[in-house]
Parts: sequence; structure tokens; C-alpha cells
Amino acid sequence: MVLLDAAWAQALPGVERLVRKAARVALGARVRSLVVALSDDRRVRALNRRDRGKDKPTNVLSYPSGEKTFLGDIVLARQTVWREARAQKKTPADHLAHLVVHGTLHLLGHDHETSDADAERMEALERRILKKLGIADPY
Repeated sequence: MVLLDAAWAQALPGVERLVRKAARVALGARVRSLVVALSDDRRVRALNRRDRGKDKPTNVLSYPSGEKTFLGDIVLARQTVWREARAQKKTPADHLAHLVVHGTLHLLGHDHETSDADAERMEALERRILKKLGIADPY
């Protein structure tokens, strides 16, 4: 895990442990590694503009490596994650865990933008993983 925005640790003590646990549960028995970068809206907006042509921050970006053992990188925007958690009446910790799971599933090849069926499969998998983490259905 890479802490690019210290406000994550200040606002959410134990954030590193939470991120590791969410990623570990999402990976299951797979022996793989990934990097989770906890960043801010400014940096994520720049990445989203550069890589997706969208000039706005987003909650999570996933960058698959194409390798078998190192899956890639996940980048999260603190302010967006907090805003969404508030708006959805979730704790920031639960929302962050969900987004780490979501990003990890993208690195494993899951997609929700191709078809409704793919989205339903990915959401069902997220629900099962989040249940293991003791987190209520986010949908």
C-alpha cells in the first residue's frame, strides 16, 4: 500500500490494515500481489483525464499489469470516497473496503461496463466478498 495523501491515515486510523484485508479477501486463495495507492481528488482527476479522457475525479481507478503474479495498481481518491460514503449513508471504512474489492476484481479481469450481465456477475461477487468482510450489501 502507498499512502499518497496523509489525510487517509488521519481520518481513518487502521486504513492500511483495512485495505490489505479487503484485497486479501477479494483475491481468495490466489497468490497474487497488487499495489493500492491512497491518493486525493487532484491526483486522481489528473490520472482520469490522462487515461480515460474524463476531466473529473473518480472514486477508484484500476491499472492491470497484464502479468500473472503482479496484478497491477489501484488508486483511490479520498475526497470522492468520503463524499460518496456520506451520500450513500455508509461508513467511509465500509465504502473504502468495497472500492478496494471492486478495484481488485477489475485487476482480476472482471468488468461491469461491457454488459448488464457482466455488471450483475461482478456485483454478485462483490456482495459475497463484502459479506465475508462483514459489510452490508452496498447496492
